[in-house]
Amino acid sequence: MAYVRRIPKAEQTMSAIVAAAMDIGTRRGLQHVTLNAVATTVGITRAGVFARVGSIEELHNRLVDLHQHLVNETMFEPALREPRGLPRLNAIVERWIVFGGDLRAIVLSHLAATSLPAEEVEASGHRLNARLIDSIMAWRQSLQRTVAQAVACGHLQPDTEPEQMVFEIFGILAGYLCDAHRVQDPKGPARARAAYQRLLASYRCAP
Repeated sequence: MAYVRRIPKAEQTMSAIVAAAMDIGTRRGLQHVTLNAVATTVGITRAGVFARVGSIEELHNRLVDLHQHLVNETMFEPALREPRGLPRLNAIVERWIVFGGDLRAIVLSHLAATSLPAEEVEASGHRLNARLIDSIMAWRQSLQRTVAQAVACGHLQPDTEPEQMVFEIFGILAGYLCDAHRVQDPKGPARARAAYQRLLASYRCAP
């Protein structure tokens, strides 16, 4: 008989809390993830949530950790298995279009954090915002390396500036995520792909 591990009730409750917080965060944004909202969703008291996760800041940090794990697992790691250069860049952008909509509100929380003045980000009360900004910048730097590899492989024009191209890609994907969150246009993914292909055509080397 195969051994079936019994999951302790406390562990089940903790998993339910994190899942509820993630659901609220992905649909509505981190600002809507509160102890009261999570407690109502899970069906326990606010004190019960606090006893398990501590402060709301600690819960937000858990979600950022989970979000970064999901981004790496669903978007970056599979794309890194593609050949270097343009195939890898295309895979990253495509996976953001396919999976990014599911994480749109948390991604938008990252984008909102970048609008804070630098002095506020450096303040002790904005450690989470600093983490969100660091996450966005790490993503952009990864894209820049991928673009630079595409130039080195001869897939993109030799005068391509990775920072500029990534700025333009970032604008397309940020617009797509905002549109997916607010307008929920079913043609949003197709529009994002079309915009990316037009952008790519301006950088691609002539056949």
